[in-house]
Amino acid sequence: MNYDVILIRYGELSLKSNYVRKFFESMLVKNITKALRAEDIPHAIRTERGRIYLSTSQISTSIVILSRIFGIVSCSPAVQTDSSIDDISSYALQLTKNIVTKEKSFAIRPTRVGNHHFTSQEVAVRIGTDIVNATHAKVDLTSPDVELFIEIRDKKTFLFTEKIHGVGGLPLGTQGRILSLIEDPCSLLAAWYLMRRGCHVIIVNMKESNERTIHLFLMHWFADADIILLDPTTESFYQQLSTIAIEKKCDALVTGHTLENPTRSLQEIARLKKETMIPVLSPLIAMTQKHIQEQCRIRGILI
Repeated sequence: MNYDVILIRYGELSLKSNYVRKFFESMLVKNITKALRAEDIPHAIRTERGRIYLSTSQISTSIVILSRIFGIVSCSPAVQTDSSIDDISSYALQLTKNIVTKEKSFAIRPTRVGNHHFTSQEVAVRIGTDIVNATHAKVDLTSPDVELFIEIRDKKTFLFTEKIHGVGGLPLGTQGRILSLIEDPCSLLAAWYLMRRGCHVIIVNMKESNERTIHLFLMHWFADADIILLDPTTESFYQQLSTIAIEKKCDALVTGHTLENPTRSLQEIARLKKETMIPVLSPLIAMTQKHIQEQCRIRGILI
């Protein structure tokens, strides 16, 4: 059965006040639209509280893109119908036709928002019974082979069988500006952790050889960033850094320092704090090189 919509979920955004949530949600929609346009994916987006719905003919490609957009907790390719229990049953049977067999167990996971003449439990019993009659499969509510999620939201119902994890965090651009020092490709991981918290990044590239890796990293995460090349060996390096931080209105300086060489790292961090007069963040400070390299590979950073 062909999916016709993608359900997009965000996490902590829903805990914000209405004003803040709407702002964050609009930024997330903006970032999704920008990423899909960059890949020439035709689409339409609509929103409801707690959900974003993406309609597109390119479901699989869109899922890959969505998994790399900050702020998205998970998404599900789904089919949609109205909230008549007969129609829900019909779509459920079509959706599970080729994935639920008598050799496999299944479970119905219904949720419901709005007023209906049936309860979530009644939906589970009715749809489960219809699938058992059609497939002779077993019901297993603890550890089923297949889960059928039925999300009933007022007059619309969405059916899906998987939840694909996203990167989570906050939408890019909803927080402050950070100035990220890129000494080597692994330094990009430090920037990534702040980007995941919604920060707009301004990159100070300290080696020309990093240029290609930086551009590929930004493309991978659908992020825009000013990139400034600075030579750290010049006498005016710290002065230039301080000037950039002021001109770009940066809230913090981010480095890739670790405790692999603690004396050098702590001395450099102390000098950065003294010379730039803004907070210095070092999110990799407690990580081992092995962990950093593993995370770099996961985050699409070429090392």
